[in-house]
Amino acid sequence: MTMRLYLASTSPARLALLRAAGVEPIVVPSHVDEPAAVAAAEAEHGPLSPQAMVQLLARHKAEAVRGTLNGAPVDGLILGGDSAFAIDGRIHGKPHLPEVARERWREQRGRTGMLHSGHWLIDHRDGRENGAVGAAAVASVTFADVSDAEIDAYVASGEPLEVAGSFTIDSLGGPFITRVEGDPSTVVGLSLSTLRELVRRLGVEWTELWNRA
Repeated sequence: MTMRLYLASTSPARLALLRAAGVEPIVVPSHVDEPAAVAAAEAEHGPLSPQAMVQLLARHKAEAVRGTLNGAPVDGLILGGDSAFAIDGRIHGKPHLPEVARERWREQRGRTGMLHSGHWLIDHRDGRENGAVGAAAVASVTFADVSDAEIDAYVASGEPLEVAGSFTIDSLGGPFITRVEGDPSTVVGLSLSTLRELVRRLGVEWTELWNRA
């Protein structure tokens, strides 16, 4: 029997990863105010580590999808995910602006940083919450010593503006990365091996999610 997976994210990279792994999820935007959620948590507990931050946002995203969808109960597993890149202890989220992306690339070229990916999985079978599990994954990323001209061209492409750390590994940014240690899918935005373990902790076999030819 196939198990439904609801993806509480609009990330094209996460969707592509799941599809490549044989899973066609039901995409449901979570509409979480991420800065507000982080600010509220830090006001109560102090500064968050990269791992704590991605886990917090992954949980918020998954929990925002509980209940009903188009009038019908959400019936299956709900996945929330978030990613953050850290270098020298500083978290680099999505740069949004070209000048920010350019500055970050000049700082990180030839160096190694850590990509943190958070996962929160809710068992919402039969239209009610039956439990939840979560885990963070981390992978180290080493960048090539790219030139200013390469940085300018990459930033001009627009690709690095809306991704954590201002880079991708599965598109134009791939040739600028020389080494990854850890689950490579973590760098794309979702650790498939971590997700498999979470699915099995909820009593579901990973292969039950396969629904693509």
